[in-house]
Amino acid sequence: MLHSPAIAVLGPQRHRPTVNEALAALDLEQSAQIATVTAGWEEREDEDAELHEHLWSRSVNLKLYARSDAALREDPELRMGVRWRTERLREAQELYRIRVAHALEAARELFRREPRANAADLLAAERAGAIETLRALDAEHERLTDTVREEFIARWRPLERPAVVRQRAEVEGLLADVPVVCVAGGHVAVLLNVLRLFDFPRLIGARALVVWSAGAMALSERVVLFHDSPPQGQGSAEVLETGLGIVRGILPLPHASQRLRLAEPQRVAMFALRFRPLVCIPLDGDSPDGARVVWDGRGWRGLAGTQKLTEEGVLVEVGQ
Repeated sequence: MLHSPAIAVLGPQRHRPTVNEALAALDLEQSAQIATVTAGWEEREDEDAELHEHLWSRSVNLKLYARSDAALREDPELRMGVRWRTERLREAQELYRIRVAHALEAARELFRREPRANAADLLAAERAGAIETLRALDAEHERLTDTVREEFIARWRPLERPAVVRQRAEVEGLLADVPVVCVAGGHVAVLLNVLRLFDFPRLIGARALVVWSAGAMALSERVVLFHDSPPQGQGSAEVLETGLGIVRGILPLPHASQRLRLAEPQRVAMFALRFRPLVCIPLDGDSPDGARVVWDGRGWRGLAGTQKLTEEGVLVEVGQ
């Protein structure tokens, strides 16, 4: 068993899986079982043969998506509540997106502008103001989504519903002798909703975690969707909602090299400034050793080559 809780946050695993390397570094017992959460894969949740083999055939899939689906089918009243929450959150996201898109374009224009002689201080002040406008919008949206979720919990009390209690008890049984839980990627909003339904933080207790892609996003303090150059529409970063807050102090950015213009200092600086004090960590799975940061109980350590965004607009390596 592990002597103390640890968290490993990895880059995407599709092209070069490194989950077993991260697990090996946690010094688990050779025969220890490994719980997996693939709820973000939705209906493909149980198509985990490759992952199971990668984990030395010692994984136990908690099947939280199927359990969530079963609970909602059994409880029409709770299903109605989930529909209410989904519709409210979707409308809130669309309205926030309109406001943040305009604020973001103004900030980009200011960061693109070259300072004029004897007026650099004025431009710096306007840039700072533009960033604070974005931060205020993000915080307002986060508070609104929190309010929607709190109302849902108050009205429908999901953790007290017999169907949820029964499924949760079964998961607790599966976790009884498991020292570590792996949370895979997929659809981040779906994954987050499923994890919330079963009160995932309390469910796993002090077990070690290995998380990647949407799994890392959902477990962080704030879930941010981002893409500078999407196939359709104008690119922007937007807060989805508060995350579960297990992965603290960092903002995981899966596939960052494909989704963010990391070679443009102004964009890097804007991103880092907007989401501070969270440390923005680009997580890509294509480098020879992958990307990984590990929480050891005292701070985050980065695998060699793992970088972070800085407010100066450059990428630097995360401290070893």
